This record gives sequence, C-alpha cells and structure tokens, in this order.
Amino acid sequence: MKKKWHYIKQDGKTVFKSAVSEMADATEQIIIRNNLHPDEIKYFLPHQANKRIIDATAEKINLDKNKVLMNIEVYGNTTSATIPLLMHDYENNFKKGDKIILAAFGAGLTWGAAYLTWAYN
Repeated sequence: MKKKWHYIKQDGKTVFKSAVSEMADATEQIIIRNNLHPDEIKYFLPHQANKRIIDATAEKINLDKNKVLMNIEVYGNTTSATIPLLMHDYENNFKKGDKIILAAFGAGLTWGAAYLTWAYN
C-alpha cells in the first residue's frame, strides 16, 4: 500500500503523442492504399476520446477542419461507441458516394482506420 501500486496511472503525454501519431499514420496509409487525394475525403470520423487529439490528428494529416466530425462536447468519451454514435448523429449529412475515413485509438494502445464509401442517402 505504501508504494501505491494499487493505483492506476497513465502517462498522458505519451498517450496523446501515440494517439495522434498512430491515428494520423493509419489514416495516411488508407489514403495511399486507396489512391485517394485528401480533397476527395468528405468526412473524417475520429475516435472521440479527446478534442486535442482530434484537432492534432486532423492538423497532422492536413485535413480541412470542416471535414472532421465531432460530438465529444455532447457525450464525452463513450469508448467503443464513439464512432458508431458519431455516424448516427451525422447520418443525415452523408450522401451516397461520400468517401469517409474512420480512425480510432484505444485501450492497450491499439489503433486502426477504415475507409468506406457511403451507400445511401
């Protein structure tokens, strides 16, 4: 008890840097692998863990802030539900053929990204 090993501790600075780096890198890989130009991306749906992470990721990949969807100010971090909830909240904005990139960073320092083309109005 004296060494306080029973407390959870997080190195916030390291997590922030990793989240930005890995989400941006995964998104850039998606763009390259699919021969996309960043201007073709209609929306970027990032994991809603932290607004600073979202802003820094969008800046790192030079994505127009109007393409970055957020709802963190409404719900906070809803963990694994952040992207599905974001898709639900903005579904009426999506048009058939919109190119959308999803990117997430989570527990255990895991990350990933996906590219989809919206299929309906």
